[in-house]
Amino acid sequence: MARFEIEHTEGMRWVRVDLDDDDVRTERGALNHMQGSVQMDVPWPTLTSWWVSLFSDESLLRPRYVGTGSVFLDSTLGGYHVMKVRPGERWILDTKCFWASDGEVKLSVHRERMWTSYRADQGLFWYKTALEGDGQVVLAVDGPVQEVELVDDRLVADGPFVIARTSGISLSVRRPARSWLSYWLSGQKLAYVFQGTGKILLCTTPYWRQRMQQARDPAAAFM
Repeated sequence: MARFEIEHTEGMRWVRVDLDDDDVRTERGALNHMQGSVQMDVPWPTLTSWWVSLFSDESLLRPRYVGTGSVFLDSTLGGYHVMKVRPGERWILDTKCFWASDGEVKLSVHRERMWTSYRADQGLFWYKTALEGDGQVVLAVDGPVQEVELVDDRLVADGPFVIARTSGISLSVRRPARSWLSYWLSGQKLAYVFQGTGKILLCTTPYWRQRMQQARDPAAAFM
């Protein structure tokens, strides 16, 4: 399997991928430079991938690097989180969260329910990347990541702080308060409600440099 390492200097972080006759998939446009006997190609997309690209900001055209050597991906003021996908698990990632993965990890598509998509202000079609297989995955994140395990329980978040969840946990968008009066008086907007049994990856606090960058230019979450 590929070996992922998060390197940093001057407040910037990037991912180094070492390959030994292996292969790795990355987000489109993520390459900074590569060294060694490594070749890049882009697997021909399926009809589903083309269809999703018409209705989503999620890119399903992901380059593949094969061979022996090192691949260095672009740096960011935010950070990266390396997670393990185990056989029998299916992870659903938040939009634009995928960064890189072992070749043994299968990438597919998950679509949220239309009503959930509409209430989350994502239109009627909200497509996300889903992961299955056995290998490591790198996620692009704003700050440190905490893993939370739910057992027939729920987690309510006041924003898109959950960056990944297993398939046993459903997502809905609801009022955080029971009554309309409490909802208006609380000052809280609609909340993301995660319910079921499984694992959740939570990222609630950005790195301070990333927070300053977002304050200056909210559209530039990653550099």
